[in-house]
Amino acid sequence: MSNNSSDQQDVPAHLRGAAPLPYATVIAIDLTSGSKRRGETLSAAYHAVAAIDGGKIAAWLALGEGALPSWADRPRNLRRMPSFAGDVLDPAQSHGDLLLQITGSSARAARQAAEQALRALPQQHLRWRADGTRPENRTEDGRGLSRNPFHFTEGHGNPATTAEITERATVRVGQGEPSWAVGGSYQVIRVIRLATDFWDRDSVHEQERITGRRRNGRWLDGTPSTERAAFATDPHGKITPLDAHVRRATPNPRTPAPMVRRSYNYDRGPDDQGLIFSCFQGDLEKGFEAVQRRLQGEAMAKYTLTTGGGYFFVPPPGDAWLRALTQK
Repeated sequence: MSNNSSDQQDVPAHLRGAAPLPYATVIAIDLTSGSKRRGETLSAAYHAVAAIDGGKIAAWLALGEGALPSWADRPRNLRRMPSFAGDVLDPAQSHGDLLLQITGSSARAARQAAEQALRALPQQHLRWRADGTRPENRTEDGRGLSRNPFHFTEGHGNPATTAEITERATVRVGQGEPSWAVGGSYQVIRVIRLATDFWDRDSVHEQERITGRRRNGRWLDGTPSTERAAFATDPHGKITPLDAHVRRATPNPRTPAPMVRRSYNYDRGPDDQGLIFSCFQGDLEKGFEAVQRRLQGEAMAKYTLTTGGGYFFVPPPGDAWLRALTQK
């Protein structure tokens, strides 16, 4: 889907670069009924995204469960995102048949590319939309980093090489997935409202204990952010509490979760700020869902509220998947 002439031209748009472009527009769409119209919209969406992807724009299409015809072989984990403990999902801000994600070097470029893509889509209904940014977006030690609304640097847990990113984020042969889906990725979007005012009342020391890292990413025992945490030497959580976010998410740093995070901050006003959490994986159960189960009961839970998002599947590069889903 890319016309980018860089050395990453063969890398899918959603995995291109250690740090993604700093501005994003995420759009969920519902399709009209009828297999012919549905196929036409899928084709139009594919070509619309291909037309804008490249250079200062990285754009991709992801499929919701409703995008696939009833007769098609489906990715085995593709379904509506369930409500997890503590979620209050707004139906109007959740799910969707198609997801378009357009990232750009500026907010204006991303918005203009999004409008161009939408104009090219017939028979579609906008379900929800979110705009985000990545403050202090940069690459360090091969990892894409940014600052989240809680003032912490995040992204240290991501892999540092393109090969590792691809291994964690893409479906491979032998996973029991349809042949057309091999090389694609499961994408999870979570629109998470953060209680920033409540959070800012805590001391930095307490915030770091809740997170499990210093604000700059360094581990609480002084271990550099580029090295694995030494949780085994702190079995009772005296240094890093057992309910700290990073410790719950990855209790054994030697076996990190097989997923790649690429999130954006959003700001809809003083009472609605937070994170457009986004992650990619080749296996949804071993990636996001395993982490989400471990996070139940974490200390950070009282500062967060997930209100929207969904499960989607980013097809592999090329158009073989499109033929597989539109030519019965």
